[in-house]
Amino acid sequence: MSAAPVTYTFLGPAGTFTEAALMQVPDAAEAIRVPSSNVNTALDKVRDGSADAAMVPIENSVEGGVTATLDAIATGQELRILREALVPISFVLVARPGTRVEDIRRISTHGHAWAQCRLWAENNIPNAEYIPGSSTAAAAMGLLEGDIHYDAAICAPIVAAEQPGLSVLAENIGDNPGAVTRFVLVGRPGQLPEPTGADKTTVVVPLPEDRPGALMEILDQFATRGVNLSRIESRPTGQYLGHYFFSIDADGHVADARVADALAGLHRISPATRFLGSYGRADGHRTIVEPHTSDQAFRAAHAWVKDILSGASVVPEYTSKASPTA
Repeated sequence: MSAAPVTYTFLGPAGTFTEAALMQVPDAAEAIRVPSSNVNTALDKVRDGSADAAMVPIENSVEGGVTATLDAIATGQELRILREALVPISFVLVARPGTRVEDIRRISTHGHAWAQCRLWAENNIPNAEYIPGSSTAAAAMGLLEGDIHYDAAICAPIVAAEQPGLSVLAENIGDNPGAVTRFVLVGRPGQLPEPTGADKTTVVVPLPEDRPGALMEILDQFATRGVNLSRIESRPTGQYLGHYFFSIDADGHVADARVADALAGLHRISPATRFLGSYGRADGHRTIVEPHTSDQAFRAAHAWVKDILSGASVVPEYTSKASPTA
């Protein structure tokens, strides 16, 4: 009896940058792929079991964190990030055939796409009104419907290429040619991906008390153990004004002694800390580990303390040569 096919959901419709990120997953081409209208809907499908995992955007090199994703995975039933994907971003301006740039009065796209094309729009269609869209592809596909309330859309080049009913008015309209969006594949808690030496760990840490030094205590858990942070962002919890949590990406895997020790320290300070996963970095960048924060150093230190408690005097040794991995 053959196993049931894997079901993935993504921020749709077809043709979005999110689908391009999903197609980087090895088995995505043979899997069932279900588009979702927004991030919350996609993650709810994972939570209720109608999808095995969801691909959603989490960070952009221009705009920073995708707040809808950061907030959605920080609350509710726990989820795990299984892997990440990087997608270079470029945009085109599309409209119905016969539309000219000077005819555009309203333009639709996703909020992050609009932010990345704002300067181009100000220089070329300064009087156009922005109409928010659920995704770049949805905005473009909306132009093919009978009753629409905008004149043009900003989308990925692949959408325009696959839809003969759309006319490309301008290409490469992004304000930052090297823009990249980071996506994460999110599933239900289970077995963690194996450490690769080029890993990332994501956690959500509520600020337990708003007082001087509270954030420093959180950061010290990483700094004193030699764990580098590649991203840290504050988000309101929504409970009351001034109550925040921190979304953090740390270099390393929870299986690394220095990372595990840092997470244990975080939990002591903020027991509501949420572990969102340890997974391989999409860029393959390997973590440089200082000798005193290597797994071997941690083992030697624990053995030293154990010997003290047992009355022994043997001091285990560890190499002082830096290693590229934990």
